[in-house]
Amino acid sequence: MERRHVLVLALTSLFIGLAAADWNILNPKWSFDAKQDTLKNYCESWRINVELNNIREFEVVPQECVAHIKKYMTSSQYKADSERAIEEVTLYLTRCCSLKGDGKDAWIFDIDDTLISTIPYFKKHGFGGEKVNSSSLEAWMKECKAPALDHTFKLFHEIKNKGMKIFLVPSRKETLRSPTVDNLIKVGYHGWTNLILRGLDDEYMHVEQYKSQVRKKLVDQGYRIWGIVGDQWSSIKGLPEAKRTFKLPNSIYYLS
Repeated sequence: MERRHVLVLALTSLFIGLAAADWNILNPKWSFDAKQDTLKNYCESWRINVELNNIREFEVVPQECVAHIKKYMTSSQYKADSERAIEEVTLYLTRCCSLKGDGKDAWIFDIDDTLISTIPYFKKHGFGGEKVNSSSLEAWMKECKAPALDHTFKLFHEIKNKGMKIFLVPSRKETLRSPTVDNLIKVGYHGWTNLILRGLDDEYMHVEQYKSQVRKKLVDQGYRIWGIVGDQWSSIKGLPEAKRTFKLPNSIYYLS
């Protein structure tokens, strides 16, 4: 009898182990709580793979993951992840740069969701669950209501005070120059060297191609690009490369 009980317990443990090993988003045979946990894992995996640039060219966040992405992008974890990235920039700055003082040491920042936040806009427009309406987003940008992102605000001024030339290279159009400048100044940014926006000839380029072209022009002018901070892979990929690049989290939209 005792041996029989041992056998039953062993088989029970085996089946539980097999079930646990087979616990995934495609398995429909779970209780409500298990399904919820599995969906959370699926959505977090989707978000992480966006950040790793494994998932590309998406137009909308999967509908079942919109709430998860909203929760993350408005959470203390998003703030902590952003601050951790900025800590790495600060560490890099302590040892990286032998500035020559010739006015050719440069740093590049993206703007949207790098220096200022579009989250107030996306809170009212599906939080990634709707395809981005460029006209609506640009109308919101013209209202100059985007708040500064604290983690990069301090970094911006730290880099400026080191004597580097700061170039702002967003994917915004030239028609947004005035509200962009007004918004940046309104929240405390000042002292950048140049704000480079997309002209009519640039609007049909992929963002990565356009920003690579901007960097090439800067390098041709003799600038040494010590670093780039941006929330999109298209801001940091392509040639010529900066000496270091730093990616901030953003899984609401993808710009290629």
